[in-house]
Amino acid sequence: MAAHDIQPIRQTPEEELMIEREFQALLDDYRRTNHRQKIERITRAFNFARMAHQGIRRRSGEPYIMHPLAVARIVVGEIGLGSTSICAALLHDVVEDTDYTVDDIRNMFDDKIAQIVDGVTKISGGVLAEEASKQAENFRKLLLTMSKDVRVVLVKLADRLHNMRTLGSMPPHKQLKIAGETEYIYAPLANRLGLHAIKAELENLCFHYEHPELYDDICERLAKDRQGWEAYFEQFVAPIREKFDAEGFHYEIKSRIKSPYSVWRKMSEHNLTYDDVYDVMAVRVIFDPWDRNETEYKQCWHLYAIMTEIYINNPRRTRNWILTPKSNGYEALHVTL
Repeated sequence: MAAHDIQPIRQTPEEELMIEREFQALLDDYRRTNHRQKIERITRAFNFARMAHQGIRRRSGEPYIMHPLAVARIVVGEIGLGSTSICAALLHDVVEDTDYTVDDIRNMFDDKIAQIVDGVTKISGGVLAEEASKQAENFRKLLLTMSKDVRVVLVKLADRLHNMRTLGSMPPHKQLKIAGETEYIYAPLANRLGLHAIKAELENLCFHYEHPELYDDICERLAKDRQGWEAYFEQFVAPIREKFDAEGFHYEIKSRIKSPYSVWRKMSEHNLTYDDVYDVMAVRVIFDPWDRNETEYKQCWHLYAIMTEIYINNPRRTRNWILTPKSNGYEALHVTL
């Protein structure tokens, strides 16, 4: 929707203060990075976006500029990108929602920022178009293999993540449409690009809107069981730590609780009840390779041998993702004890 189609609404002093605070929070996020600091460039992009979206509000009622600010904070704080991507995030809806063009962005900033904004705008039109569902798989492959700049996809993922976080203000039929599209296109994209935290959050948000009662039930059961699992984890790893320390390994052991979406997915795929999902909790061992002749691969099996001296293993559940890494580059040795 173009800006001239929307009746401008004057922002209150409280809203102006809220916007300024969010912008300062964005700059604080940016200053904490190792990127070369280009505060003036980001400030120009913010001021331009703020002016372009002046008077426009989201469905939730908040000033529209709060959305680009949130997307920019995801871009820098959760994805780790620099000033070019931050500027593109701040400007990503200007071409789609106002009378400004890509050439205007190029003239006021530079080619890179304009290209990213143009790419994000085209992705938005492609995914949300009337016939998009028929071409979703081809479109996903297109994004993965033909994008001129991966930052286009990363900014779009940040945009989708914030839209999912604020999906509650949309009507139910829109929630289902956007959640379905997110689960099918954007969560796998995040996974392929190694953004596992974003992938998991997108999946859980989709599950929340598509199956709210199941989501609430699984969340409640996970919360109830968590304390027992944490105590069990400490008991389980104590003898493992003792053995690893004796061998001189440098390592870290973490627990992982399945997300509500992952639990539901396993229940659905294997026709299980919640109580039948055996790997709700998993243990991750991350080690620093020895500076010796033993390869990382052999060292994994060395660790495995130590653990199977303590616990009985289930060889049918062993998965060797080191010899055959997953498509997103994931490598690990999975065992069940």
